[in-house]
Amino acid sequence: MKGIVLAGGSGTRLYPLTHAVSKHLLPVYNKPMIYYPLSVLMLGGIKDILVISTPSHISLFRELLGDGSHLGLSVEYAEQPRANGIAEALVIGEKFIGDDSVALILGDNIFHGPGLSALLSDQCKNVDGCVLFGYAVKDPERYGVGETDDRGELVSLEEKPVNPRSNLAITGLYIYDNGVVDIARKVRPSARGELEITDVNQVYLQQGRARMVDLGRGFAWLDTGTHDSLLQAGQYVQVLEERQGVRIACLEEIAFRMGFIDSAACYALGGQLGNSDYGSYLMAIASADH
Repeated sequence: MKGIVLAGGSGTRLYPLTHAVSKHLLPVYNKPMIYYPLSVLMLGGIKDILVISTPSHISLFRELLGDGSHLGLSVEYAEQPRANGIAEALVIGEKFIGDDSVALILGDNIFHGPGLSALLSDQCKNVDGCVLFGYAVKDPERYGVGETDDRGELVSLEEKPVNPRSNLAITGLYIYDNGVVDIARKVRPSARGELEITDVNQVYLQQGRARMVDLGRGFAWLDTGTHDSLLQAGQYVQVLEERQGVRIACLEEIAFRMGFIDSAACYALGGQLGNSDYGSYLMAIASADH
């Protein structure tokens, strides 16, 4: 399976923070925002990743992540000149996807919870259709909403409905079989001029090949698109890391735990980060493995 991180857009809701930098490079406590969606793909066992961003920001992501080889990954890059919708990422990534299935995640989404790696790994196997992830929210009218029947099967999808049929918001993580590229190519722009991901998902739903996984109360799903939500996400990460003594979305540690790199490589990466707590943490976990 291939993975795509969509880190485009101008981030106007975060102005003036994003006048000169991509919002996906802003700090969420002690890491760049893009580390969090990248960590989700890695926890699902995905090693081939395409980062899509604007022409003015793509060089910054290259400088941050390189080709991914230091993490045991293969990271490629592509440009989205204008914010033409989430579904356009699948068209832009057509050559990258090739004959594989694909997981698409938005660059400002944070997922955290026990068993996340096992859940993602399981959902990424033998994909037939599309897999969506639902999360209960108090204001579903702000999101795409999924409705399930008594058996937990997905029966309807609505984009920002006035009267939501459920409180399950569709999160910014989508898993598709290889047919999604053809579907995305046939999607027509919406009234706001964008290729809507909900339209792609609707096609799978009409085919009876869309399902939704309810993440449940044990998981956290955070969207960092506003000043308040960005601050709240940072506070969430800070509290958990300080209380538990572990790092959330630490790419080097995940690469080590997933077997993408060995302990020596993890230790060396920590050493390259100078006297930072982050680097010391990496060296400590690598040393503990010996």
